[in-house]
Amino acid sequence: MGPGLLLRVRGLLGVPGLRLGSGARAFSERGNGLLLRQLFEPQSCTYTYLLADQAAREALLIDPVLETASRDAQLVRELGLRLLYAVNTHCHADHVTGTGVLRSLFPGCKSVISRLSGAKADLLIEEGDVLTFGRFALETLASPGHTDGCLTFVLSDHSAAFTGDALLIRGCGRTDFQQGCAKTLYHSVHQKIFTLPGDCLIYPAHDYLGQTVSTVEEERTLNPRLTLSCQDFVRVMNNLNLPRPQQMDVAIPANMRCGVQEPSG
Repeated sequence: MGPGLLLRVRGLLGVPGLRLGSGARAFSERGNGLLLRQLFEPQSCTYTYLLADQAAREALLIDPVLETASRDAQLVRELGLRLLYAVNTHCHADHVTGTGVLRSLFPGCKSVISRLSGAKADLLIEEGDVLTFGRFALETLASPGHTDGCLTFVLSDHSAAFTGDALLIRGCGRTDFQQGCAKTLYHSVHQKIFTLPGDCLIYPAHDYLGQTVSTVEEERTLNPRLTLSCQDFVRVMNNLNLPRPQQMDVAIPANMRCGVQEPSG
């Protein structure tokens, strides 16, 4: 595979030497040459992930936030990386993506989002598509239910999954707006994410309690919502009565353009 190439495959690509034990080296340089940094935006409690091949110096960011895009850009520059992609797990309702800013700061950086999101981006992807950076790869799994366009990105050896809002640590994304469907979300998590290896690390898009990482096995056995039957899960999700996201009216229109400002005049 060439650097930064987007490929369509039927199975996951094999990248030797990526297996990682639970939690131990989750936030810095891993022994196989993969750099992984978890960054936090406090207002929306959003995690942004920087992944890079240390040898090739190629990188991508998952779920950047507008307010912290300059921070992320500074880190990319400090580490001497070339940013290939600014990736969105879905069209967020609680913050504006930093994708548009990052595209302007790093020529050649491409915005990425699900084709099913209905949003505009440089790359519109779907299940089976692969994003490569150096010798590493992320495969795309469709995980709808929170929104139609939710994607989970899995490292190609199944050692880590970036689950967006589909699966949170001991929770999950809400399903009461943006094409949300509790039954669809339940089946997405059980059929796609919970079939990954038990020691696969789970990195969500948000956490509101200071938790940073989980595993498939933990969530499969301990998640209080997703250990319910599908019928009980739907009942719980349909009765959460959560407040409307404060930034929703601004965030969704902006994120449908991947944070890129429409030209004036």
